Amino acid sequence: MSRKTCSRRDFMKQLGLGAAGLTAAGAGFAPGAVAEKKSGPPNILFILSDEQRWDTLGCYGENMGRALGMTPYLDAMAGEGVRFSRAFTAQPVCGPARACLQTGLYATQTSCWRNGIPLPPDAVTLPRLLKPAGYEVGYIGKWHLAPDEAGNRDYGDPPVPPEGRGGYDDFWLASNILEFTSHGYDGHMFGKDMKPVPFPKDRYRVDALTDFAVDYLRRRDGKRPFFLFLSYVEPHHQNDHGDHFEGPRGSKEKYKNYPVPGDLEGAKGNWPAEMPDYLGCCASLDSAVGRLRAELKRLRRDDDTLVIYTSDHACHFRTRNGEYKRSCHDNSIRVPLVAAGPGFRGGKVADDLVSLIDLPPTIVSAGRVKPPEAMRGRALQGLLDGSAKDWQDDVFVQISESQTGRAVRTSRWKYSVRAPGPSAASADSYNEDLLYDLEKDPHERNNLVRDPGLADVRAEFRERLIRRMRHAGESEPAILPARDA
Repeated sequence: MSRKTCSRRDFMKQLGLGAAGLTAAGAGFAPGAVAEKKSGPPNILFILSDEQRWDTLGCYGENMGRALGMTPYLDAMAGEGVRFSRAFTAQPVCGPARACLQTGLYATQTSCWRNGIPLPPDAVTLPRLLKPAGYEVGYIGKWHLAPDEAGNRDYGDPPVPPEGRGGYDDFWLASNILEFTSHGYDGHMFGKDMKPVPFPKDRYRVDALTDFAVDYLRRRDGKRPFFLFLSYVEPHHQNDHGDHFEGPRGSKEKYKNYPVPGDLEGAKGNWPAEMPDYLGCCASLDSAVGRLRAELKRLRRDDDTLVIYTSDHACHFRTRNGEYKRSCHDNSIRVPLVAAGPGFRGGKVADDLVSLIDLPPTIVSAGRVKPPEAMRGRALQGLLDGSAKDWQDDVFVQISESQTGRAVRTSRWKYSVRAPGPSAASADSYNEDLLYDLEKDPHERNNLVRDPGLADVRAEFRERLIRRMRHAGESEPAILPARDA
């Protein structure tokens, strides 16, 4: 079925820009009105990448990102703001992680425990909390919280209707599954009117989304603070191109001599061939952050805009299972997290363990809204102002689609359980599956779950995990010893 396409001229008119708002290359913009600095709640720009490892950012130490010098803008943002050195997803798969970010609830609490389950239309989401407080709310990019209908994967995806957008009703330019409506250098998203909006011709996807986000920033009149959720698909693999990563042209050559991360060294998987394009994706995201922050500065909104950058999960390059994520290992769950702006300044490093589940209360607190008691995380501001005296010493992870799994991670230990049978939302009983001593085995190569000398450790973590599951609204399960190998 054909759809009427919104022309570039019509879309610029919707944005409140003239026809010259974008050049054919998508890079030239008509100057917007410069906003006066304001008091009151800050603007909030939340930037989400997809499937990005923490060690692609140079500010995290001796790693790929630093060796290649490929994240100068995110490194500068960390130097001005706050870097959270140990941040983890609450669910290492796209849709469930996004449900956690929009609601502050664990994926099983939202019912979005796997991909393809829509966010409940009455969910209490970030825009529904911030809009009554005076915010304009907008969304650009990948949504992945509408139904994954049969046939979508044939390089197509229907537009998300207004009732399925989680309350982002001021501005909307998105695809439910962006990798189904686009490739590295072509594609479209859907506007608020559900009409397709094509990317500028021959424009890399990261740059195209950034173009639209810059347009959004330029048309703010400053009368209301804005909350913009900008969701890139990079560096996620391209599903209909053999699950390969698609970096900007030239990535294969530019990043062919990368240092191999310790978790991948000697491991099977497809990282030798795929890493250069993956790194190209990450470098392009860094440039996008540079553009966005430069635009905020040009508009004199940098002092009153909080920018948060993170990813929904990480990437293990098929070293832990048959694809890229859906496991409890750090190269599946550990993500970058950097924030800069009001409340997050000073070039600080927070070493406490934090989870993506902590970001929704952080965001609404930044907007001077009290987080609902139902939210499971805690606002990160408490780590910075010293008010959080009893911060948790572990993070909890729900795992789906590859298994029905649960895991808890502390500074030293990783403990994971798995239910028998196919993946489901939850289970009545689980078997111990993995135990890693992260101090001695940071790359998680030696599973100690059957070590008789660690029975006390397993008992402690069994109880710790059950407490975490109850906190997430789950029934208390039976956790049995590991099955015979």
